[in-house]
Amino acid sequence: MAASTHTVTNQPPPLSGYDVFTADRALTEAVDRHVGAGLLDEVRGELAGLGRAAGSAQLQEWGAQANENPPRLRTHDRYGHRIDEVDFHPAWHRLLGKGVSAGLTAAWNRPAGHVRRAAAFLVWTQVEAGNCCPLSMTHAAVPALRADPELAAEWEPRLTSMVYDRELRPAHLKPGALFGMAMTEKQGGSDVRANTTAARPLAESGAYELTGHKWFCSAPMSDAFLVLAQAPAGLTCFLVPRVLPDGARNVFRVQRLKDKLGNRSNASAEVEFDGTWARRVGEEGRGVRTIIEMVAATRLDCVLGSAGLMRQAVAQAVHHCAYREAFGGRLLDKPLMRNVLADLALESEAATTLALRLAAACDDGGEQERALLRIAVPAAKYWVTKRCAPLAVEASECLGGNGYVEESGLPRLVRESPLNSIWEGAGNVQALDVLRALRREPGAFDAYLREVGLARGADHRLDAAIKDLLTELADLAGVEARARRLVERLALVLQGSLLVRYAPPEVADAFCASRLGGDRGASFGTLPHTLDLASVVERARPVE
Repeated sequence: MAASTHTVTNQPPPLSGYDVFTADRALTEAVDRHVGAGLLDEVRGELAGLGRAAGSAQLQEWGAQANENPPRLRTHDRYGHRIDEVDFHPAWHRLLGKGVSAGLTAAWNRPAGHVRRAAAFLVWTQVEAGNCCPLSMTHAAVPALRADPELAAEWEPRLTSMVYDRELRPAHLKPGALFGMAMTEKQGGSDVRANTTAARPLAESGAYELTGHKWFCSAPMSDAFLVLAQAPAGLTCFLVPRVLPDGARNVFRVQRLKDKLGNRSNASAEVEFDGTWARRVGEEGRGVRTIIEMVAATRLDCVLGSAGLMRQAVAQAVHHCAYREAFGGRLLDKPLMRNVLADLALESEAATTLALRLAAACDDGGEQERALLRIAVPAAKYWVTKRCAPLAVEASECLGGNGYVEESGLPRLVRESPLNSIWEGAGNVQALDVLRALRREPGAFDAYLREVGLARGADHRLDAAIKDLLTELADLAGVEARARRLVERLALVLQGSLLVRYAPPEVADAFCASRLGGDRGASFGTLPHTLDLASVVERARPVE
């Protein structure tokens, strides 16, 4: 019999056994908005199935196991032969297999492929974000490979396959394959043009031999990698297979795995090339241009990943406060806690709405949508990923001391939260990329103005923010020093426009008042008390 002093009271039940997709009103409404009527039932059914799996106790346990048992590097076998293999916990393989079978690498050959994948990626991030890295790299490799039609014809069916095969063997013998990426070097970081890895042409057409070091290789146990190296005509993109067609291992020396703050279940490595066989992708000297579409896809995944982390943090916080009582009532009903939760919910919904709008632009593929993406993707990547960390920390505070304990899951979200801001080009890189688009591609800003202008006249604070933005852009002298401020405003105005058009009035009103009208303090929980905050919080509550 349990001691009477250990009776457990006033603790919320676990947030499990629910549909992660259907319980997210902002996400379901975005899918309804961007998927055609003839396809909507199929897509919603597919996403609801994934949502139920993501919210199940079983997959939540797999996510915890993968995080608690990080990958291990084995450089040699028992006989002393170099093998350079990375061992993962079985839970990692189960999650990665589920992600592949859910279509998270299959956007390019499915109707409404980018929207349905974006929604699935946002849901799947909430189980365990680490396995999303190889899913993202594989998805993003497709447009880069299309620079070489022959390579694309060979590899694209493997990359878009919905079958996961974990074995290291020749790719042509596998029903599906995964891709990694090795771009950055220790001396250059984001400045990939400073790369020193050398590519020497071989007698075979399109074949090269690589020699050099990569400071950061994503998903090192993938079947192949996109790599940048210096060919005779300049920086060039290459495909490096892990196993050669004859079954021999390519020279791919994994020197060590990175010991990261978060993203513990995913392997990131330093690798050496020493006579490594590679196939050129695209033209010599055009490496950056070849991978630019891949970069755009991975940056959008950073936005989606942050939106997923934010949604899970908000769901956990609102769920906790709906059950936890203090000072004579539920935390959810306390005015000050309600203000905090509503503020967090606004940030999360704005991120989700923007991310799905960008995915829909990828599906559209028209000239204006492509122009919009040129500014909107780096702006969203800059802003949404930066909002993730403070939101995750504030959400953990809503749980009090419980939120600082590993079993709550919030510490894992907090450790993961800075990642998407750093990877695929940190904040300054994104801000400078937006400036580059403003200067060189006037059609991009025109497309942006047309998009935000669709809500003009609906909210006076949005109208004023658009006017202020135009004034700031009228003078680009010394703009680099204020690029972060400018890109932040671009992102906020775009989010405001989308919420005014699509969100419930109480959500749009609160966002415009606080994010565009300036009626807010420096921290979460400082929204105007006159707003309908109860409705904002109830909308964010996960329905079990």
